[in-house]
Amino acid sequence: MIVHIVMFKFKEENKKANIIQAKQMLENLMGAVPSLRSIDVGVNFAEEERAMDLSIITSFESKESLEAYAVHPEHLKVVDFIKTVVEYSKVVDYEKAV
Repeated sequence: MIVHIVMFKFKEENKKANIIQAKQMLENLMGAVPSLRSIDVGVNFAEEERAMDLSIITSFESKESLEAYAVHPEHLKVVDFIKTVVEYSKVVDYEKAV
């Protein structure tokens, strides 16, 4: 199984609304993207300087399934929106024994 984790730092302008919209859009990918096995979307409440604003933890059957997700039209719509409202993001991909 492949685990794909992304953490996002949002721009201050319309931050709360953009986080809510991104969360909903990401959650809507479940069922819309066939290769997506699971998704967990979390909004941060920690107030530390190093804290990120939103994170996703997704899982896939294989690296090829992750690659299919990356180019799926529904995922690309979310990516297009997120690129306009985040300062930066961080990613971790790893293989997990089942």
